[in-house]
Amino acid sequence: MKMKFAIPTLNNQLTAHFGHCEKFAIVDVENNNVIKEEFITPPFHQPGVYPKFLAEQGVHVIIAGGMGQTAQDLFAQNNIKVYMGVQAGTPKQLVEQYLSNQLQTGKNLCDH
Repeated sequence: MKMKFAIPTLNNQLTAHFGHCEKFAIVDVENNNVIKEEFITPPFHQPGVYPKFLAEQGVHVIIAGGMGQTAQDLFAQNNIKVYMGVQAGTPKQLVEQYLSNQLQTGKNLCDH
């Protein structure tokens, strides 16, 4: 099975606030193994832009610290699962934690 993950990053690490990321790590998984990781620069941030952009990239899952309700709703409309409250890690580490059912999620770290 193939899956595509997006993680908002700053300096190639998870950043707590989805909307203020420098780049998105796009991590491709096939048969529960990470096969590709790339960092892409998102378009200028405005409400609704990132969900559309990531849906166009074919993303299935977002791993984030936090995000606003509008973004959460737009991802849900695009059948993209969102995991929030994640504290820290590299994109590859976080995806591997997800694949092994060890991803630590929690409260939305965004105060919107």
